[in-house]
Amino acid sequence: MSPRPTILVINGPNLDMLGIRQPEVYGYDTLDDVERLCRETGTSCGVEIDFRQSDSEAEIMGWIKQARGTAAGLLINPAGFTSTSIAILDALLIFDGPIIEVHISPLFRRDAFRHPSHVSRAATAKIEGFGIRGYAFAIAKLAELA
Repeated sequence: MSPRPTILVINGPNLDMLGIRQPEVYGYDTLDDVERLCRETGTSCGVEIDFRQSDSEAEIMGWIKQARGTAAGLLINPAGFTSTSIAILDALLIFDGPIIEVHISPLFRRDAFRHPSHVSRAATAKIEGFGIRGYAFAIAKLAELA
């Protein structure tokens, strides 16, 4: 185990298509850009970053459960699972550290069906609408809480 606390960063479905998918909504930054930003922010804040992306709800749930007792904090961009996954909410409720929900675009300005977030019920805080910079804000706060 690393001597520095670890922040688990989970990215949900289709975030591997950042930079290509709807750039008018998500911008032109790629998931590699997000990962680079997270790692740079983590280094400057004194935390390790465990960065992951999956289109699988089950895989995301597994990562959350595995992080219990090992990760100092969790950043999740649940993407398309935000308003649909009670199962991810239940997994997050098992996690024993701070959780920050991040969204690149502001959900409240999107389609109405995207407005509700089940994940928010388990989150310590929610950051949305700041583009990929929201990840840096979240990691800095999670490092502070760690």
